[in-house]
Amino acid sequence: MAPRPDPDALVAQLQAEQQQAQRGKLRIYFGSNAGVGKTWAMLAAAQRERQSGRRMLVGLVETHDRAETEQQLHGMDQLPRRAVVYQGRQLTEFDLDAALAAHPDVLLLDELAHSNVAGSRHPKRWQDVLELLDAGIEVWTTMNVQHLESLNDVVSGIVGIQVHETVPDHIFDDANEVIVVDIPPEELLKRLKAGKVYPLEQAERASRNFFRLGNLLALRELALRRTADRVDEDMRDYRRERAIGDVWPARERLMVGIGGRAGDDALVRQVARLARRLEAEWLVVYVDAPERQHRPKHVQASMLKTLALAARLGADTATIPGADVAQALVGFARERNASHLVLARMARTGWKWWSRSLPEQITRLDPGLDVLVLSVPLNKKESTLRPPVERQRPVAWKGYLGVTLACFAAAGLAELLLQVFAPANVVMLFLLVVVLSALRWGRGPGAWAALLSVLLFDFYFVPPLNSFSVNDTQYVFTFFLMLGVALICGQLMARLRHEARVAAERERRAGALARLARDLSGALTQAQVANIALTTMSGVFDAQTALLLPDAEEQLHIQTDSDAPVDASIARWAMEHGQMAGQGTDTLAAAPALYVPLMAPVRSRGVLVLLLRTPQRLNVPEEHRLLDACASQIALALERVHFVEVAQQTQVAMEGERMRNTLLSAVSHDLRTPLTSILGAAQTALPHAPPGLLADMLGQIHNQAQSLQQLVDNLLAMARLQQGGVHLQRDWIPVDELVGSALAQMRERLAQHPVRTALPADLPLLQVDAVLMERVLVNLLDNAVKYTPAGTPITISAQLDGSNCLVVMQDDGPGLPPHMPADQLFAPFTRGVTESSISGMGLGLALAQRIVQAHGGRLTASAASPAADVPGTAFTICLPVLPQPRLDE
Repeated sequence: MAPRPDPDALVAQLQAEQQQAQRGKLRIYFGSNAGVGKTWAMLAAAQRERQSGRRMLVGLVETHDRAETEQQLHGMDQLPRRAVVYQGRQLTEFDLDAALAAHPDVLLLDELAHSNVAGSRHPKRWQDVLELLDAGIEVWTTMNVQHLESLNDVVSGIVGIQVHETVPDHIFDDANEVIVVDIPPEELLKRLKAGKVYPLEQAERASRNFFRLGNLLALRELALRRTADRVDEDMRDYRRERAIGDVWPARERLMVGIGGRAGDDALVRQVARLARRLEAEWLVVYVDAPERQHRPKHVQASMLKTLALAARLGADTATIPGADVAQALVGFARERNASHLVLARMARTGWKWWSRSLPEQITRLDPGLDVLVLSVPLNKKESTLRPPVERQRPVAWKGYLGVTLACFAAAGLAELLLQVFAPANVVMLFLLVVVLSALRWGRGPGAWAALLSVLLFDFYFVPPLNSFSVNDTQYVFTFFLMLGVALICGQLMARLRHEARVAAERERRAGALARLARDLSGALTQAQVANIALTTMSGVFDAQTALLLPDAEEQLHIQTDSDAPVDASIARWAMEHGQMAGQGTDTLAAAPALYVPLMAPVRSRGVLVLLLRTPQRLNVPEEHRLLDACASQIALALERVHFVEVAQQTQVAMEGERMRNTLLSAVSHDLRTPLTSILGAAQTALPHAPPGLLADMLGQIHNQAQSLQQLVDNLLAMARLQQGGVHLQRDWIPVDELVGSALAQMRERLAQHPVRTALPADLPLLQVDAVLMERVLVNLLDNAVKYTPAGTPITISAQLDGSNCLVVMQDDGPGLPPHMPADQLFAPFTRGVTESSISGMGLGLALAQRIVQAHGGRLTASAASPAADVPGTAFTICLPVLPQPRLDE
C-alpha cells in the first residue's frame, strides 16, 4: 500500500503552483562554451513557436556575424536597443522598459551572464530576467557553464582565466527548463578553424589558449555533470511529491567556518557544490575573536565579501563573537543543529608548533561533531591580494606609547611611596597599571606593560639600584611571578574589553529595536508612526532619512519631516517589487541612498529611504538584519494604524446605518395607518364622484397616496432586510404569473406607458418568494415610469441561459446617467437625477438587488442597445433554475 502523502506538503505544493502560474517561465539553453550552437538552437525553436501562433519577440541576440545565426532571425520581431553613453562612447543595451511594455508571449534574451552598462537599473542581465519573469513574461536565454557562480573557481583553475561575469546557481536551479546544447570538442575545433565561432585571427588565438582540447573536454564534463545534478534534483522532487520510496528522517546541515584568509571564497564554493549534491542546508560563520580585531581594513572587507558570496550561493550567514574560536564554532553548531563543520586546511606557523590545530580543538570539545577539513587551492593572484593576516596586523603605536608613559609615571609615584611602604607593596601599583593598560588599549599593549613594569621595578627598586643586576636570587622568583600575574591579568582584561564591546553592540541593536517597538505600539495615527520611524532610524543608522507613504490612489508622498534626497521612480520600483534598491544593492546601485520597502503581511505600506554616512556598516550581517527587523516593525505599525482607521470608519458607518434604519422603521409605521385611510377613502369616493374637477382631484389623491404607500413599503422592507436579513417563503411560481401580478398592481400607473411582453410558454417554474419577487418587478416598473416620458414603451421578456432564467425589463427612455457607474445605481439612497419633480428616495433598486441576491441571483443594469447607440435602459434579473418538481408535488 502506498504511503499517504503529507497534507502540509500538498498545501505547500499547491501554493507554490499557484504562485508559479502567475510567474513567467524561464528556459535556459546551456552549453560548455561559446560556439556550441546555443543561440542558433534558441532561435530555431523560436521560429517553430512563431509559426504555431505564439508572439515571439527578440529582446537582444548576439549573432557575432555568424551567417547561420543571422538567418534564423528572418521574420522575427526585434526590440530596438537602448542607447547608453558610457565614458564618452555610445553603447547599445537591452531595453527592459520597452520589453515590459510590449509584454510578448516569449522574449528571447541572449547571454544571461552579461553585465549591464553602469547606470542601468540592474547591474546584471539575469536581474533583468527576474523582473521580466515577475511581470509574467516567458524568457528564453543562453549561458555557458563557466558563468555559474559555484563553478567559477573550478573553471578558472582549468583554463587559467578568471571569469568575472557570473550567474547565481539558484537562477539555473529554478529555471523551468534547461536544454543542453552539446557537440563533441573535435567538431567545435573544426567550427573554430572554419571561422564559424570567431573571426579567423581571433580564432587562431583562441585555439592556443581557451579552446584547447583538454579545456574543452573538462568544460564539457562540467556542463553535463551540472545538468545531471539538476535532473537528479528534479527526480527527487518528483519522488517527494508523490511519496515514492523512503525519505531521510532529517536534513544534513553544513556549517562553514571562515577566518578572513586567502581561499575562503574557494572554500565557500566547494561547500556550495557539496551541499547541493547532499541536498543539505548550509551556513557560513565568521568568529569575531579578540585577536582578529586589529586586522587591516582590506582583510575585513574581504571577509564581508566572502559572506556576501555565500549569501548569493544560498547560505545563511552569521558573525558571532567569541574569545575562543573553537568554543564559539562548537557552541553555534550545537545551537543551529549542524551535522558537519567544514574548515579549510591551514598550514601551521612555526611558532605555534606546540599548539593544537583548530580541527583538533573542535574534536576535543565535541567528539560527536563531524569535522571536514578541505584542501583549498590558491592561485597566485589570490595569495598576493590576501596574504596571511597574522603578518599584517598593524601596530598600535599610540597604545604602546601610552603604556610606556603610564609605566614611567607609576615608577615615579612608586619612588614617593617607598618612603612609607616596603618595595613589595609597590608591586601592586605596577599590576594596577597593567590591568588598566590592557583594559584601555588591548592585549598587545597590556603584555608590553607587564614586561616594562618588571624591568622598571628591577632597575629602580631592587638592589643594586639603577641596574638590571640582582643580588638576591629571591627577586628572580618575584620577577617571574610578577610577570606571569601581569600577563594573566592583562589577557583577562583584554578579553573582558572585547566581550564588553560585543555586548555593547548587541545591547545597542536590541535596545534600538525594543525602543522602536515600544514607541510604535503607542502610535495611533500615520503621522505619529512616520515621526517615530524617521527619528529612530536616523539615530540608529546615522543617516538622513525619508519616508514615502501611499495615498488612496497608490501615489507615494514624502512625509514632511523627511530630510534625505528621494528619487520617486526608485521608491516606486522598490515598493512594487518588494525589494531593496539603491546604494549597496544589485538594483540601481549608483543611487546615493538606500530604498527599503516596508513589507507588511497584507501588502507594502511604503518605502523608507536611508542616506547612510557610512554605507559600509550594512555589509555586517547583523546590521542588515537590524534594518530588516526595524522595517518590519514600521510596516506592521502602519498596517495596524490603517486597519484601526478602517475599523473606526466601519463602526461609525454601521452605527449611522443602524440609527437610520431605526428612524425609517419608526416613521414608516407611523405613516402606514394614515396612508391606508387616505387611500381607502379615495378609492371609495372616486366611483361616486361626478365627472369634473372633483373626480380629477380624487384621482390625484389616490395616485399620490398609492405612490407614497409604495415608498413606505420599500422603507419598511429595507429596514427589515438590514436588521434581520432576508427570510424567504419559497414556492414554485411561473414567470408569467409573477409578471402578470406586478403589471396588475401597477395598472393605473402604467396607463400612459404601453407594455409589451415576450414570455415563452415553455419557461420552467422558479422556486422563489412570490411576494418579494413581485416587489422586485414592481420597483423596476416604478423606476421605468418615473424616469421615462409618457408614451415610452416598456418591454418585459424572459429566456433560458443555460441553468439560469433571464428576465429583462427594457425601456426606450433617456438611458443610464452618464456621470454614474451602473453598479452605483443599486446603492441605497442613490438617485440617477437630482430634480425635485421626480419623487422617491432611491431605495427601489437597492431593495430589488438585495432580494434577487437573497435568491442566489443577480440584478444588473446596462444600456438597451450599446452597439447601436440607442437610448434606453435594460435591467436583467438572473435567477437560477432548480430541478423541476414532479406533478404530484
